[in-house]
Amino acid sequence: MKAIILFMLVVILAEKASGDALLPERSYRILMLLPVSSRSHMNIFVALAEALAHRGHKIIMLTNQPSQTTHPNILEVHHGLTHMALAKRNMFHERKNSSTGFAVFPKILPAMARDLYKVPSVQDLYEKRKENDLLVVDHMFNEIVYPFLHELPFITVAVPGIDTRHSAVLGNVLNPSYVPNLWTSYPFPMSLWQRLKNTALHIWISFYWRHWGVVPRIQKEISVHFPDLPPLLDIERNQSLTLMNTHFSITTPVPLLPSQVEVGAIQCRLAKPLPQDIESWIAGAGPAGVIYFSLGSLTRGDSMLPEYLQVFLEAFRRLPQRILWKYEEQLEGASDNVRISSWLPQQDILAHHNVKVFISHGGLLSLQESIFHATPLLVLPIFGDQPRNGMFVEDSGIGRTLVWEKLTADSIVDTLTDIINNTKYKEDVDRMSASLRDQPMTPQERAVFWTEYVIRHRGAPQLRCPAAQLSWVEFLMLDMMGLLLLTLLVLLLLIRRLLRGISAILLIGSCKKKRD
Repeated sequence: MKAIILFMLVVILAEKASGDALLPERSYRILMLLPVSSRSHMNIFVALAEALAHRGHKIIMLTNQPSQTTHPNILEVHHGLTHMALAKRNMFHERKNSSTGFAVFPKILPAMARDLYKVPSVQDLYEKRKENDLLVVDHMFNEIVYPFLHELPFITVAVPGIDTRHSAVLGNVLNPSYVPNLWTSYPFPMSLWQRLKNTALHIWISFYWRHWGVVPRIQKEISVHFPDLPPLLDIERNQSLTLMNTHFSITTPVPLLPSQVEVGAIQCRLAKPLPQDIESWIAGAGPAGVIYFSLGSLTRGDSMLPEYLQVFLEAFRRLPQRILWKYEEQLEGASDNVRISSWLPQQDILAHHNVKVFISHGGLLSLQESIFHATPLLVLPIFGDQPRNGMFVEDSGIGRTLVWEKLTADSIVDTLTDIINNTKYKEDVDRMSASLRDQPMTPQERAVFWTEYVIRHRGAPQLRCPAAQLSWVEFLMLDMMGLLLLTLLVLLLLIRRLLRGISAILLIGSCKKKRD
Protein backbone atom coordinates (compact mmCIF):
# COMPACT_ATOMS: atom_id res chain seq x y z
CA MET A 1 0.00 0.00 0.00
CA LYS A 2 2.83 2.37 0.88
CA ALA A 3 4.49 1.57 -2.41
CA ILE A 4 1.32 2.47 -4.32
CA ILE A 5 0.95 5.78 -2.45
CA LEU A 6 4.62 6.60 -3.06
CA PHE A 7 4.25 5.80 -6.76
CA MET A 8 1.21 8.09 -7.07
CA LEU A 9 3.06 10.93 -5.34
CA VAL A 10 5.99 10.54 -7.72
CA VAL A 11 3.63 10.63 -10.73
CA ILE A 12 1.84 13.75 -9.42
CA LEU A 13 5.12 15.55 -8.73
CA ALA A 14 6.49 14.58 -12.15
CA GLU A 15 3.38 15.88 -13.90
CA LYS A 16 3.51 19.09 -11.90
CA ALA A 17 7.19 19.59 -12.71
CA SER A 18 6.53 18.89 -16.37
CA GLY A 19 3.60 21.30 -16.43
CA ASP A 20 5.60 24.06 -14.72
CA ALA A 21 8.40 23.62 -17.25
CA LEU A 22 5.93 24.16 -20.07
CA LEU A 23 4.39 27.28 -18.59
CA PRO A 24 5.70 30.65 -19.81
CA GLU A 25 7.65 32.74 -17.32
CA ARG A 26 4.86 35.32 -17.40
CA SER A 27 1.95 36.54 -19.48
CA TYR A 28 3.27 38.33 -22.56
CA ARG A 29 1.62 41.20 -24.40
CA ILE A 30 1.70 40.62 -28.16
CA LEU A 31 0.51 43.03 -30.85
CA MET A 32 -0.52 41.50 -34.19
CA LEU A 33 -0.63 43.80 -37.20
CA LEU A 34 -2.62 42.82 -40.27
CA PRO A 35 -4.55 45.94 -41.34
CA VAL A 36 -4.50 44.67 -44.94
CA SER A 37 -5.73 41.10 -44.99
CA SER A 38 -8.28 38.69 -46.38
CA ARG A 39 -10.43 36.27 -44.42
CA SER A 40 -7.96 33.45 -45.10
CA HIS A 41 -5.05 35.49 -43.72
CA MET A 42 -7.16 36.29 -40.69
CA ASN A 43 -7.87 32.60 -40.15
CA ILE A 44 -4.15 31.88 -39.81
CA PHE A 45 -3.63 34.74 -37.38
CA VAL A 46 -6.63 33.72 -35.29
CA ALA A 47 -5.23 30.18 -35.02
CA LEU A 48 -1.91 31.61 -33.81
CA ALA A 49 -3.56 34.16 -31.52
CA GLU A 50 -5.79 31.56 -29.86
CA ALA A 51 -2.87 29.19 -29.34
CA LEU A 52 -0.95 32.00 -27.61
CA ALA A 53 -4.03 33.17 -25.69
CA HIS A 54 -4.55 29.65 -24.32
CA ARG A 55 -1.09 30.02 -22.79
CA GLY A 56 -2.26 33.10 -20.91
CA HIS A 57 -0.81 35.75 -23.20
CA LYS A 58 -2.66 38.98 -24.03
CA ILE A 59 -3.16 39.45 -27.77
CA ILE A 60 -4.16 42.65 -29.57
CA MET A 61 -4.98 42.38 -33.28
CA LEU A 62 -5.17 45.35 -35.64
CA THR A 63 -7.23 44.18 -38.60
CA ASN A 64 -9.69 45.07 -41.33
CA GLN A 65 -11.71 41.85 -40.93
CA PRO A 66 -14.84 41.19 -38.84
CA SER A 67 -14.30 39.62 -35.42
CA GLN A 68 -13.58 35.90 -35.61
CA THR A 69 -12.78 34.95 -32.03
CA THR A 70 -14.41 35.32 -28.64
CA HIS A 71 -11.36 34.38 -26.57
CA PRO A 72 -11.18 36.69 -23.53
CA ASN A 73 -7.42 37.17 -23.96
CA ILE A 74 -7.77 38.49 -27.52
CA LEU A 75 -8.72 42.08 -28.33
CA GLU A 76 -9.50 42.86 -31.98
CA VAL A 77 -9.08 46.47 -33.09
CA HIS A 78 -10.71 47.39 -36.40
CA HIS A 79 -9.29 50.44 -38.13
CA GLY A 80 -12.49 51.04 -40.11
CA LEU A 81 -10.84 52.12 -43.37
CA THR A 82 -12.77 51.06 -46.46
CA HIS A 83 -9.97 50.94 -49.03
CA MET A 84 -9.95 47.15 -49.05
CA ALA A 85 -13.52 46.53 -50.17
CA LEU A 86 -12.58 43.05 -51.39
CA ALA A 87 -16.06 41.66 -50.81
CA LYS A 88 -17.37 43.86 -53.63
CA ARG A 89 -14.83 42.56 -56.16
CA ASN A 90 -15.85 39.75 -58.45
CA MET A 91 -12.93 37.33 -58.50
CA PHE A 92 -14.13 35.85 -61.79
CA HIS A 93 -13.47 39.21 -63.42
CA GLU A 94 -9.95 39.14 -61.94
CA ARG A 95 -9.20 36.07 -64.06
CA LYS A 96 -8.92 38.38 -67.05
CA ASN A 97 -6.24 40.42 -65.26
CA SER A 98 -2.68 39.27 -66.00
CA SER A 99 -1.55 40.68 -62.62
CA THR A 100 -3.46 37.81 -60.91
CA GLY A 101 -5.78 40.20 -59.10
CA PHE A 102 -3.19 42.39 -57.39
CA ALA A 103 -3.13 45.40 -59.71
CA VAL A 104 -5.18 47.38 -57.17
CA PHE A 105 -2.48 47.43 -54.50
CA PRO A 106 -0.23 50.16 -55.99
CA LYS A 107 -3.20 52.50 -55.48
CA ILE A 108 -4.78 51.09 -52.32
CA LEU A 109 -1.71 50.64 -50.13
CA PRO A 110 -0.28 54.19 -50.46
CA ALA A 111 -3.77 55.57 -49.74
CA MET A 112 -4.01 53.41 -46.64
CA ALA A 113 -0.54 54.50 -45.55
CA ARG A 114 -1.76 58.08 -45.78
CA ASP A 115 -4.97 57.48 -43.79
CA LEU A 116 -4.12 54.70 -41.32
CA TYR A 117 -2.18 56.85 -38.86
CA LYS A 118 -5.03 59.34 -38.68
CA VAL A 119 -7.32 56.74 -37.10
CA PRO A 120 -7.52 57.36 -33.31
CA SER A 121 -7.39 53.67 -32.38
CA VAL A 122 -4.30 53.18 -34.55
CA GLN A 123 -2.66 56.26 -33.08
CA ASP A 124 -3.27 54.85 -29.60
CA LEU A 125 -1.72 51.50 -30.53
CA TYR A 126 1.28 53.27 -32.06
CA GLU A 127 1.88 55.44 -29.00
CA LYS A 128 1.76 52.34 -26.76
CA ARG A 129 3.73 50.06 -29.09
CA LYS A 130 6.72 49.82 -26.73
CA GLU A 131 4.50 48.29 -24.04
CA ASN A 132 4.34 45.09 -26.10
CA ASP A 133 6.78 42.22 -25.69
CA LEU A 134 6.57 41.31 -29.38
CA LEU A 135 4.97 42.46 -32.61
CA VAL A 136 3.69 39.99 -35.23
CA VAL A 137 3.11 41.17 -38.81
CA ASP A 138 1.43 39.66 -41.85
CA HIS A 139 4.35 39.72 -44.26
CA MET A 140 2.22 40.29 -47.37
CA PHE A 141 0.71 43.72 -48.22
CA ASN A 142 1.48 45.21 -44.79
CA GLU A 143 4.54 47.41 -45.28
CA ILE A 144 2.31 50.26 -44.10
CA VAL A 145 2.74 49.14 -40.46
CA TYR A 146 6.55 49.00 -40.51
CA PRO A 147 6.76 52.23 -38.46
CA PHE A 148 5.40 50.18 -35.53
CA LEU A 149 8.38 47.84 -35.82
CA HIS A 150 11.25 50.32 -35.60
CA GLU A 151 13.63 49.38 -32.75
CA LEU A 152 11.25 46.67 -31.45
CA PRO A 153 11.43 42.86 -31.69
CA PHE A 154 9.08 41.46 -34.30
CA ILE A 155 8.35 38.34 -36.31
CA THR A 156 6.35 37.84 -39.49
CA VAL A 157 3.77 35.29 -40.60
CA ALA A 158 4.03 34.15 -44.22
CA VAL A 159 0.49 33.02 -44.97
CA PRO A 160 1.26 31.93 -48.58
CA GLY A 161 4.04 29.70 -47.29
CA ILE A 162 7.17 29.93 -49.41
CA ASP A 163 7.55 33.44 -50.80
CA THR A 164 10.89 33.83 -52.56
CA ARG A 165 10.89 37.61 -52.01
CA HIS A 166 10.44 37.18 -48.29
CA SER A 167 12.99 34.37 -48.08
CA ALA A 168 15.58 36.59 -49.74
CA VAL A 169 14.96 39.32 -47.14
CA LEU A 170 15.89 36.80 -44.44
CA GLY A 171 19.09 35.95 -46.30
CA ASN A 172 17.94 32.73 -47.98
CA VAL A 173 17.85 33.26 -51.74
CA LEU A 174 16.04 30.26 -53.22
CA ASN A 175 17.16 28.77 -56.51
CA PRO A 176 14.70 29.46 -59.38
CA SER A 177 15.89 26.35 -61.21
CA TYR A 178 13.48 24.32 -59.06
CA VAL A 179 11.67 26.68 -56.64
CA PRO A 180 8.44 28.07 -58.19
CA ASN A 181 7.64 31.76 -57.97
CA LEU A 182 4.75 33.12 -55.95
CA TRP A 183 2.08 32.80 -58.64
CA THR A 184 3.04 30.10 -61.13
CA SER A 185 4.60 26.66 -61.13
CA TYR A 186 6.12 24.38 -63.72
CA PRO A 187 6.53 20.59 -63.97
CA PHE A 188 9.78 19.28 -62.59
CA PRO A 189 12.37 19.16 -64.01
CA MET A 190 11.87 22.52 -65.70
CA SER A 191 12.93 22.99 -69.29
CA LEU A 192 15.44 25.69 -70.21
CA TRP A 193 12.63 28.00 -71.28
CA GLN A 194 10.66 27.39 -68.07
CA ARG A 195 13.74 28.06 -65.92
CA LEU A 196 14.30 31.27 -67.84
CA LYS A 197 10.69 32.40 -67.29
CA ASN A 198 10.74 31.36 -63.63
CA THR A 199 13.98 33.26 -63.00
CA ALA A 200 12.60 36.34 -64.75
CA LEU A 201 9.45 36.20 -62.59
CA HIS A 202 11.49 35.75 -59.39
CA ILE A 203 13.38 38.94 -60.22
CA TRP A 204 10.48 40.92 -61.67
CA ILE A 205 7.94 40.29 -58.90
CA SER A 206 10.43 41.32 -56.22
CA PHE A 207 11.73 44.34 -58.14
CA TYR A 208 8.28 45.63 -59.06
CA TRP A 209 6.82 45.31 -55.55
CA ARG A 210 9.80 46.37 -53.47
CA HIS A 211 11.64 48.88 -55.64
CA TRP A 212 9.26 50.33 -58.20
CA GLY A 213 5.49 49.95 -58.14
CA VAL A 214 4.42 49.57 -54.49
CA VAL A 215 6.89 50.07 -51.61
CA PRO A 216 8.35 53.38 -52.96
CA ARG A 217 4.83 54.82 -53.07
CA ILE A 218 4.12 53.62 -49.54
CA GLN A 219 7.49 55.04 -48.42
CA LYS A 220 6.53 58.44 -49.77
CA GLU A 221 3.35 58.55 -47.67
CA ILE A 222 5.00 57.11 -44.55
CA SER A 223 7.79 59.70 -44.75
CA VAL A 224 5.17 62.43 -44.41
CA HIS A 225 4.02 60.98 -41.07
CA PHE A 226 7.48 59.88 -39.86
CA PRO A 227 10.20 61.97 -41.54
CA ASP A 228 12.98 60.63 -39.29
CA LEU A 229 12.11 56.96 -39.77
CA PRO A 230 14.67 54.71 -41.52
CA PRO A 231 13.66 53.28 -44.91
CA LEU A 232 10.91 50.68 -44.64
CA LEU A 233 12.98 47.98 -46.31
CA ASP A 234 15.80 48.53 -43.78
CA ILE A 235 13.30 48.02 -40.93
CA GLU A 236 12.04 44.84 -42.59
CA ARG A 237 15.51 43.26 -42.43
CA ASN A 238 15.45 43.25 -38.62
CA GLN A 239 12.75 40.58 -38.24
CA SER A 240 13.74 37.80 -35.90
CA LEU A 241 12.00 34.95 -37.70
CA THR A 242 9.04 34.06 -39.85
CA LEU A 243 6.32 31.48 -39.29
CA MET A 244 5.66 29.94 -42.69
CA ASN A 245 2.28 28.45 -43.51
CA THR A 246 3.76 25.46 -45.28
CA HIS A 247 5.19 22.00 -44.63
CA PHE A 248 7.64 20.00 -46.69
CA SER A 249 5.12 17.17 -47.09
CA ILE A 250 2.68 19.37 -49.01
CA THR A 251 4.94 21.58 -51.10
CA THR A 252 8.35 21.74 -52.80
CA PRO A 253 10.99 20.92 -50.15
CA VAL A 254 13.55 23.73 -49.95
CA PRO A 255 16.54 24.52 -47.68
CA LEU A 256 15.46 26.76 -44.80
CA LEU A 257 17.22 28.94 -42.23
CA PRO A 258 16.70 28.54 -38.47
CA SER A 259 14.64 31.73 -38.71
CA GLN A 260 12.19 30.09 -41.16
CA VAL A 261 9.82 27.92 -39.16
CA GLU A 262 7.25 25.72 -40.91
CA VAL A 263 3.79 25.84 -39.29
CA GLY A 264 1.75 24.70 -42.29
CA ALA A 265 -1.87 23.72 -41.58
CA ILE A 266 -1.79 25.62 -38.28
CA GLN A 267 -5.52 26.30 -38.73
CA CYS A 268 -6.33 22.59 -39.11
CA ARG A 269 -7.91 20.72 -36.21
CA LEU A 270 -9.63 17.47 -35.43
CA ALA A 271 -13.27 17.27 -36.43
CA LYS A 272 -16.09 18.37 -34.18
CA PRO A 273 -19.59 16.84 -34.32
CA LEU A 274 -21.63 18.24 -37.19
CA PRO A 275 -24.99 19.92 -36.61
CA GLN A 276 -27.59 17.17 -36.51
CA ASP A 277 -29.38 18.24 -39.70
CA ILE A 278 -26.15 18.24 -41.73
CA GLU A 279 -24.99 14.96 -40.19
CA SER A 280 -28.28 13.30 -41.07
CA TRP A 281 -28.23 14.67 -44.61
CA ILE A 282 -24.65 13.45 -45.26
CA ALA A 283 -25.29 10.03 -43.70
CA GLY A 284 -28.51 9.76 -45.68
CA ALA A 285 -26.59 9.88 -48.94
CA GLY A 286 -25.74 6.21 -48.51
CA PRO A 287 -22.79 4.53 -50.25
CA ALA A 288 -22.84 7.08 -53.10
CA GLY A 289 -21.67 9.72 -50.64
CA VAL A 290 -21.54 13.51 -50.73
CA ILE A 291 -19.61 16.05 -52.78
CA TYR A 292 -18.72 19.26 -50.93
CA PHE A 293 -18.50 22.45 -53.04
CA SER A 294 -17.02 25.75 -51.82
CA LEU A 295 -15.11 28.55 -53.53
CA GLY A 296 -13.61 29.86 -50.30
CA SER A 297 -14.10 32.96 -48.19
CA LEU A 298 -13.16 35.58 -50.80
CA THR A 299 -15.10 34.31 -53.82
CA ARG A 300 -18.84 34.19 -53.26
CA GLY A 301 -20.73 31.39 -54.93
CA ASP A 302 -23.34 33.83 -56.21
CA SER A 303 -20.62 35.78 -58.07
CA MET A 304 -20.19 32.84 -60.45
CA LEU A 305 -20.94 33.74 -64.06
CA PRO A 306 -24.39 32.49 -65.17
CA GLU A 307 -23.00 30.16 -67.83
CA TYR A 308 -20.82 28.39 -65.25
CA LEU A 309 -23.71 28.15 -62.80
CA GLN A 310 -25.94 26.42 -65.34
CA VAL A 311 -23.16 23.96 -66.21
CA PHE A 312 -22.85 22.94 -62.55
CA LEU A 313 -26.60 22.62 -62.08
CA GLU A 314 -26.82 20.37 -65.14
CA ALA A 315 -23.87 18.25 -64.00
CA PHE A 316 -25.24 17.81 -60.47
CA ARG A 317 -28.60 16.56 -61.83
CA ARG A 318 -26.73 13.68 -63.46
CA LEU A 319 -24.76 12.59 -60.40
CA PRO A 320 -25.90 9.93 -57.89
CA GLN A 321 -24.12 11.77 -55.06
CA ARG A 322 -25.60 14.49 -52.90
CA ILE A 323 -24.06 17.96 -53.26
CA LEU A 324 -23.42 20.19 -50.24
CA TRP A 325 -22.82 23.63 -51.73
CA LYS A 326 -21.64 26.81 -49.97
CA TYR A 327 -23.77 29.39 -51.82
CA GLU A 328 -24.69 32.77 -50.34
CA GLU A 329 -28.04 33.49 -52.05
CA GLN A 330 -31.17 31.65 -53.17
CA LEU A 331 -30.49 29.18 -55.95
CA GLU A 332 -33.15 28.45 -58.53
CA GLY A 333 -33.15 25.33 -60.65
CA ALA A 334 -31.19 23.12 -58.26
CA SER A 335 -32.05 19.42 -58.26
CA ASP A 336 -33.22 17.54 -55.16
CA ASN A 337 -29.73 16.15 -54.45
CA VAL A 338 -28.34 19.69 -53.91
CA ARG A 339 -28.34 21.44 -50.54
CA ILE A 340 -27.10 25.03 -50.26
CA SER A 341 -26.04 27.13 -47.28
CA SER A 342 -24.32 30.50 -46.87
CA TRP A 343 -21.99 29.02 -44.23
CA LEU A 344 -20.79 25.49 -43.58
CA PRO A 345 -18.33 24.00 -41.04
CA GLN A 346 -15.77 23.08 -43.68
CA GLN A 347 -13.26 21.07 -41.64
CA ASP A 348 -15.97 19.03 -39.92
CA ILE A 349 -17.52 18.25 -43.31
CA LEU A 350 -14.19 17.29 -44.92
CA ALA A 351 -13.48 14.93 -42.01
CA HIS A 352 -16.74 13.01 -42.55
CA HIS A 353 -16.15 9.53 -43.97
CA ASN A 354 -19.04 9.87 -46.42
CA VAL A 355 -17.68 13.02 -48.12
CA LYS A 356 -16.03 11.75 -51.31
CA VAL A 357 -14.71 14.88 -53.07
CA PHE A 358 -14.09 18.54 -52.30
CA ILE A 359 -14.75 20.88 -55.27
CA SER A 360 -12.53 23.85 -54.42
CA HIS A 361 -11.08 27.02 -55.89
CA GLY A 362 -7.64 25.80 -54.80
CA GLY A 363 -6.95 28.29 -52.03
CA LEU A 364 -4.00 27.29 -49.87
CA LEU A 365 -6.00 26.90 -46.65
CA SER A 366 -8.67 24.80 -48.36
CA LEU A 367 -5.93 22.65 -49.90
CA GLN A 368 -4.30 22.12 -46.51
CA GLU A 369 -7.59 21.28 -44.81
CA SER A 370 -8.52 18.80 -47.54
CA ILE A 371 -5.15 17.05 -47.21
CA PHE A 372 -5.31 17.12 -43.39
CA HIS A 373 -8.73 15.42 -43.46
CA ALA A 374 -7.76 13.13 -46.39
CA THR A 375 -10.42 14.20 -48.92
CA PRO A 376 -9.56 14.16 -52.68
CA LEU A 377 -10.04 17.39 -54.61
CA LEU A 378 -11.43 18.77 -57.82
CA VAL A 379 -9.73 22.16 -58.18
CA LEU A 380 -11.08 25.04 -60.27
CA PRO A 381 -8.45 27.82 -59.86
CA ILE A 382 -9.65 31.40 -60.10
CA PHE A 383 -6.71 33.74 -59.40
CA GLY A 384 -3.52 34.32 -57.41
CA ASP A 385 -1.66 31.21 -56.27
CA GLN A 386 -4.62 28.93 -57.00
CA PRO A 387 -3.38 27.74 -60.44
CA ARG A 388 -0.09 26.75 -58.78
CA ASN A 389 -1.99 24.87 -56.09
CA GLY A 390 -4.11 23.17 -58.74
CA MET A 391 -0.97 21.96 -60.51
CA PHE A 392 0.28 20.56 -57.19
CA VAL A 393 -2.98 18.62 -56.77
CA GLU A 394 -2.62 17.09 -60.24
CA ASP A 395 1.10 16.31 -59.90
CA SER A 396 0.75 14.73 -56.46
CA GLY A 397 -2.19 12.56 -57.51
CA ILE A 398 -4.61 13.76 -54.81
CA GLY A 399 -7.17 15.10 -57.26
CA ARG A 400 -7.88 16.71 -60.62
CA THR A 401 -7.99 20.22 -62.03
CA LEU A 402 -10.39 21.81 -64.52
CA VAL A 403 -10.29 25.20 -66.25
CA TRP A 404 -13.32 27.49 -66.03
CA GLU A 405 -13.26 28.52 -69.69
CA LYS A 406 -13.40 24.87 -70.82
CA LEU A 407 -16.02 23.77 -68.29
CA THR A 408 -18.87 21.54 -69.49
CA ALA A 409 -21.39 19.35 -67.67
CA ASP A 410 -19.75 16.28 -69.22
CA SER A 411 -16.27 17.26 -68.01
CA ILE A 412 -17.53 17.84 -64.45
CA VAL A 413 -19.42 14.54 -64.32
CA ASP A 414 -16.56 12.55 -65.87
CA THR A 415 -13.92 14.11 -63.60
CA LEU A 416 -15.92 13.65 -60.40
CA THR A 417 -16.75 10.06 -61.37
CA ASP A 418 -13.06 9.35 -61.97
CA ILE A 419 -12.02 10.82 -58.60
CA ILE A 420 -14.70 8.86 -56.71
CA ASN A 421 -14.30 5.52 -58.48
CA ASN A 422 -10.52 5.49 -58.93
CA THR A 423 -9.11 4.52 -55.54
CA LYS A 424 -5.66 5.95 -56.26
CA TYR A 425 -6.82 9.50 -55.44
CA LYS A 426 -8.04 8.50 -51.98
CA GLU A 427 -4.94 6.37 -51.37
CA ASP A 428 -2.59 9.22 -52.35
CA VAL A 429 -4.34 11.80 -50.20
CA ASP A 430 -4.37 9.33 -47.29
CA ARG A 431 -0.58 8.95 -47.60
CA MET A 432 -0.05 12.71 -47.78
CA SER A 433 -2.37 13.30 -44.83
CA ALA A 434 -0.44 10.76 -42.75
CA SER A 435 2.83 12.50 -43.63
CA LEU A 436 1.44 15.92 -42.74
CA ARG A 437 0.15 14.72 -39.38
CA ASP A 438 3.32 12.79 -38.51
CA GLN A 439 5.12 15.53 -36.57
CA PRO A 440 6.75 15.58 -33.10
CA MET A 441 4.63 18.60 -32.17
CA THR A 442 1.60 20.28 -33.71
CA PRO A 443 2.01 23.41 -35.86
CA GLN A 444 0.26 25.37 -33.10
CA GLU A 445 2.74 24.14 -30.49
CA ARG A 446 5.69 24.90 -32.76
CA ALA A 447 4.43 28.40 -33.49
CA VAL A 448 3.90 29.11 -29.79
CA PHE A 449 7.35 27.81 -28.85
CA TRP A 450 9.22 29.96 -31.36
CA THR A 451 7.12 33.04 -30.63
CA GLU A 452 7.91 32.72 -26.94
CA TYR A 453 11.54 31.90 -27.79
CA VAL A 454 11.97 35.25 -29.54
CA ILE A 455 10.50 37.04 -26.51
CA ARG A 456 12.59 35.10 -23.99
CA HIS A 457 15.78 35.86 -25.92
CA ARG A 458 15.02 39.55 -26.49
CA GLY A 459 14.54 39.35 -30.24
CA ALA A 460 16.78 36.27 -30.66
CA PRO A 461 19.44 37.94 -32.83
CA GLN A 462 21.24 34.57 -32.92
CA LEU A 463 18.59 33.37 -35.39
CA ARG A 464 19.35 36.02 -37.99
CA CYS A 465 21.41 35.09 -41.02
CA PRO A 466 24.25 37.58 -41.73
CA ALA A 467 23.33 37.45 -45.42
CA ALA A 468 20.24 39.51 -44.61
CA GLN A 469 22.46 42.54 -44.03
CA LEU A 470 24.35 42.23 -47.31
CA SER A 471 23.60 44.17 -50.46
CA TRP A 472 23.00 42.25 -53.68
CA VAL A 473 26.48 43.29 -54.86
CA GLU A 474 28.04 41.78 -51.71
CA PHE A 475 25.80 38.70 -51.61
CA LEU A 476 26.48 37.73 -55.23
CA MET A 477 30.13 38.81 -54.84
CA LEU A 478 29.79 41.05 -57.89
CA ASP A 479 32.46 43.39 -56.49
CA MET A 480 34.88 40.47 -56.06
CA MET A 481 34.15 39.17 -59.55
CA GLY A 482 34.61 42.68 -60.89
CA LEU A 483 37.95 42.93 -59.12
CA LEU A 484 39.04 39.54 -60.49
CA LEU A 485 38.00 40.52 -64.03
CA LEU A 486 39.86 43.81 -63.68
CA THR A 487 42.94 41.97 -62.41
CA LEU A 488 42.70 39.52 -65.32
CA LEU A 489 42.36 42.41 -67.77
CA VAL A 490 45.39 44.19 -66.32
CA LEU A 491 47.36 40.93 -66.41
CA LEU A 492 46.42 40.38 -70.06
CA LEU A 493 47.47 43.94 -70.90
CA LEU A 494 50.81 43.45 -69.13
CA ILE A 495 51.38 40.16 -70.96
CA ARG A 496 50.50 41.86 -74.22
CA ARG A 497 52.97 44.67 -73.57
CA LEU A 498 55.61 42.15 -72.49
CA LEU A 499 55.12 40.11 -75.66
CA ARG A 500 55.22 43.26 -77.79
CA GLY A 501 58.43 44.28 -76.04
CA ILE A 502 60.00 40.89 -76.58
CA SER A 503 58.87 40.93 -80.22
CA ALA A 504 60.40 44.40 -80.70
CA ILE A 505 63.73 43.27 -79.21
CA LEU A 506 63.82 40.20 -81.44
CA LEU A 507 62.93 42.30 -84.49
CA ILE A 508 65.73 44.81 -83.77
CA GLY A 509 68.22 41.97 -83.30
CA SER A 510 67.19 40.43 -86.59
CA CYS A 511 67.65 43.76 -88.42
CA LYS A 512 71.19 44.21 -87.01
CA LYS A 513 72.21 40.73 -88.23
CA LYS A 514 71.00 41.56 -91.72
CA ARG A 515 73.02 44.81 -91.79
CA ASP A 516 76.13 43.02 -90.62
